[in-house]
Amino acid sequence: MNFYSKDTKTALEAKGLAQWIAFGPVVFQVARVLRNSGILKILLDSKSEGLTLEDIRDRVKLPHYGVRVLLESGLGIGLVTITGDKYFISKTGYFVCNDPLTKVNMDFIHDVCYKGLFALDKSIETGKPEGLKEFGNWNTIYEGLSSLPAQVQKSWFAFDHFFSDIAFPLTLPKVYTGGIRKILDIGGNTGKWAIASTQYDKNVQVTIMDLPGQLNVAKEKVKQASLEDRIFFHQVNILDENAVFPRGFDAIWMSQFLDCFSEKEIVSILKRCHAALDDDKYILILEAFWDDQRFETSSFCLQQTSVYFTALANGNSQIYNSKVFIRCIEEAGFDIEERTDSIGLSHTLLKCKKSKS
Repeated sequence: MNFYSKDTKTALEAKGLAQWIAFGPVVFQVARVLRNSGILKILLDSKSEGLTLEDIRDRVKLPHYGVRVLLESGLGIGLVTITGDKYFISKTGYFVCNDPLTKVNMDFIHDVCYKGLFALDKSIETGKPEGLKEFGNWNTIYEGLSSLPAQVQKSWFAFDHFFSDIAFPLTLPKVYTGGIRKILDIGGNTGKWAIASTQYDKNVQVTIMDLPGQLNVAKEKVKQASLEDRIFFHQVNILDENAVFPRGFDAIWMSQFLDCFSEKEIVSILKRCHAALDDDKYILILEAFWDDQRFETSSFCLQQTSVYFTALANGNSQIYNSKVFIRCIEEAGFDIEERTDSIGLSHTLLKCKKSKS
């Protein structure tokens, strides 16, 4: 759905939005502190009674001045309202306080992205993740994922898994209806898909192909689940164009993986998938496309997530427009045999076979 064909705002509305953008970092941090300090939770628990500034101050045990500044900023942001001398939580404040999606997004932006986004202009110029230097001297965030600070790792994985955890149960029946017994999971990360697959179908065997740091995490998860006899591992640097993919699989699976690469790199990866597959086998790709969303808010979140890839992840990938992504699939020699949209919050499942021509 195209949400962007017309500019419907009045001049006054447009200028107001421009001020929201100018104060965006302030809005974000105030909302985060209102949430983390417990102020929003206290107001939520007070229900329709409301609380005075003094009541809130005494309950959160923060200085009077600080609480007042936060609450008055929160009025302008729309997180709280005031009647007389009593503050109340707004609908938006409720979502900032209680909504799992909002929490995951806010924590990811603060812990993973916030400081690194200061270097966005440089990343745009160089095509490199200049903001990643906040954490270490890696070429991509994936190389250093297992070495990131604990809180950063926690927020990164929570963000990554939130969407796949919703999509996977809906996707499993669609994947394992065609007699798949051996599947190669490229970019398997912590092993969530592999474990879910073997738990869904006792006949399935999965080989996870990824970087050594991710494989070490996956191996531990697989060991904890006692699935060592059905889940195997293949170490590879996917960006090495000379790396040959293993053969002998019924299908190749990639979930939230190809968005981590540039168009040229996607084509390279898919061509190597092409070489590894027999003609009657196929690849299954689970991705989110910003132009294929039911709600404008979903498109917005995906478009902004692209900036994380630019500034911190690798400098050259994004959440793609589906038309751009499909061109890559076709260039690599595949046709889309089946497409299923609106899986979970935002995903599309593409089943692709080798082109006949």
